[in-house]
Amino acid sequence: MHLSLTTWNINSVRLRIDLVAKFLKAQRPDVLCLQETKCPDDAFPLKRFRRLGYEHIALNGQKGYHGVAVVSKVPFDASNIRTFCDKIDSRHVTVTFGREARLAAPLVLHNFYVPAGGDIPDPALNPKFAHKLQFLDEMKACAPLHPQGDDRHVLVGDLNVAPHENDVWSHKQLLKIVSHTPVECEKLLGVQSHGNWVDVARARIPMSEKVYTWWSYRAADWVAADRGRRLDHIWVSQALRDGVRDFRITRDARGWNRPSDHVPVTAVIEV
Repeated sequence: MHLSLTTWNINSVRLRIDLVAKFLKAQRPDVLCLQETKCPDDAFPLKRFRRLGYEHIALNGQKGYHGVAVVSKVPFDASNIRTFCDKIDSRHVTVTFGREARLAAPLVLHNFYVPAGGDIPDPALNPKFAHKLQFLDEMKACAPLHPQGDDRHVLVGDLNVAPHENDVWSHKQLLKIVSHTPVECEKLLGVQSHGNWVDVARARIPMSEKVYTWWSYRAADWVAADRGRRLDHIWVSQALRDGVRDFRITRDARGWNRPSDHVPVTAVIEV
């Protein structure tokens, strides 16, 4: 069975539900993981997703801020949420596919929205940046994010860090810009290495190539400027490394009417 998974920071699911529907009708991923849904669970547009064939839904939302969701055509057996940094701010949801999906072995999907971190890359001066660094430390220490042996795990989301030189438009100019500072890159790569995760984008695309998933709203012409960053990630455990069949970034979604500043990122995995 091939399972197609998409991650997308939608920057308000209610505001952009028509864009989500457009994407789902065109690409039909089996599972869509959303971040920054910005709505409480009782206001999530469940009916719209179910009409599109996504009947299995796990939510962790809050009013006006943050929020994550998994919507799936494939049934899952269980879902749960985890808090980080002693804050209840809706940044994580996990679902487990197994018996209901008729899989021979479970597949655990983690959906994350890592704090952006504000503008000043100094934890002593900026509590938001301190929160981000603590969040990444807690991810590294989180036992469920350390798949072992044959464990089949996928971790996706807006991780709000572009960890490699060619994950940003200018490595030199962004070294002191939040999302590409050395301390953030080191901490995210520490999460990855501690869990022995495979970064699907960089497993499929050479390190020498520029790869972006986010373009600022501030650019008058985002296409011409092309000052992007790779903030959105799909990682797989070692047991799934050889099962990745496709990887794509839907760049044209950044040019849709009233878009998110992030675009959908999709992987197809043999499960």
